[in-house]
Amino acid sequence: MKSDFNTIIGSDKPVLVDFHADWCGPCKMLAPILKEVKHELGDAIKIVKIDVDKNQSLSLKYQVRGVPTMILFKNGKQVWRQSGVLQKNEIISIIKSNS
Repeated sequence: MKSDFNTIIGSDKPVLVDFHADWCGPCKMLAPILKEVKHELGDAIKIVKIDVDKNQSLSLKYQVRGVPTMILFKNGKQVWRQSGVLQKNEIISIIKSNS
């Protein structure tokens, strides 16, 4: 997964990574919001979901201590990060300001 992940986040278009867990209530609230974000932004953004329980080494590498944690990457560099649930308009605004 690690080499694939580096290829994914190395994209010149923004990549929003959602670190989540199946047992996490707020993660379940965030999922439909991210679907709306993807629907609105289309190909301008790539959204990747990472299950922290199945990808512990990736979670450790990016020091994800709480879920959900969203990290926005551009050209392989982390440009923004936040834990918790944000509303669709907030997420879209952050993505656009980092595009």
